[in-house]
Amino acid sequence: MSDSFSLVRSPGLSDVAEYAYAARVDPSARLVFAAGACPLDSEGATVAVGDHVGQARQVMANLRVALRDAGAELGDVVKCTVYVVSQRQEDLVAVWEVVRDAFGEHEPPNTLLGVSVLGYDDQLVEVEAIAVGH
Repeated sequence: MSDSFSLVRSPGLSDVAEYAYAARVDPSARLVFAAGACPLDSEGATVAVGDHVGQARQVMANLRVALRDAGAELGDVVKCTVYVVSQRQEDLVAVWEVVRDAFGEHEPPNTLLGVSVLGYDDQLVEVEAIAVGH
């Protein structure tokens, strides 16, 4: 984790959430705003059609690349939003488990949303992030 930010655990809130409730960023930090990572391969085709977990894996791999190219990594993320096309909570949880596992011990504030549609054909998952760059 970077010295440019700190994750804030809120002892007055439930500890069931697998992430910090807030993050504090040093004003001198260089912020990186990653566009929503999509489940696309290098040719621009949607991967793992119909498979929330497979798409979540591709999304996190693509997010790693985008962050790296901007001078950051998953451990530098200070806020993340996860979008899942589904009305089923179990689909959201399955995607969340992939995202959570990709972050490992780092638990930035996250928002997990079920949505009706995303931008690409057959797209089920998208993850956007804000990070502190190096």
